Amino acid sequence: MTRPLTIAMDEKFEKLFAMMAEMKAGQAGLENKMEDGQEEMRFEQEEMRKGQEEEEEMKNQIQVHVNSQVEDIKDHVNSFIKKVEDAEAIKGEIEDVKSEVQRKK
Repeated sequence: MTRPLTIAMDEKFEKLFAMMAEMKAGQAGLENKMEDGQEEMRFEQEEMRKGQEEEEEMKNQIQVHVNSQVEDIKDHVNSFIKKVEDAEAIKGEIEDVKSEVQRKK
């Protein structure tokens, strides 16, 4: 009676070892998939970082361009203000000359 019990136990151990080997293989497969997923995540994060750097560089370039345009507009406006001031000064001189002429009449 002990012999059939020993055979049955051996069969159970064989099944148990087979299941353990299967589980170990499955675990290795999952670990590989997890490593692949982590590598893909690292790649995607690097791509995102590069995209953010490019976006920041573009923002900086736009800001430099806008600042340049603002300075050009300021210069243009200041030029017109100077012309208006010059015209007003000339107008004042003309008024002075008119007054002088009127006085001499």
